[in-house]
Amino acid sequence: MQLLNIGFGNMVNTERLVAVVSPDSAPIKRLVQDARERGALIDASYGRKTRAVLVMDSDHVVLSAYEPAALTGAVPAPKGEV
Repeated sequence: MQLLNIGFGNMVNTERLVAVVSPDSAPIKRLVQDARERGALIDASYGRKTRAVLVMDSDHVVLSAYEPAALTGAVPAPKGEV
């Protein structure tokens, strides 16, 4: 199990991570709003501007104050790939 630091001491399991996207587009804003209404939104931005939206395989959506490039650079490559 690999854990990814998403800011402020919060971690997510990289094996359960489906996507890391920017929150600026309308479809992602709808995804975040739908997750909020379902009670599946986890806000790990600590009141700061959301810069990355993480979509998990459990249909949870996690908000982070870190840039997507910073998060994806820290994700290890899958086994067998370089």
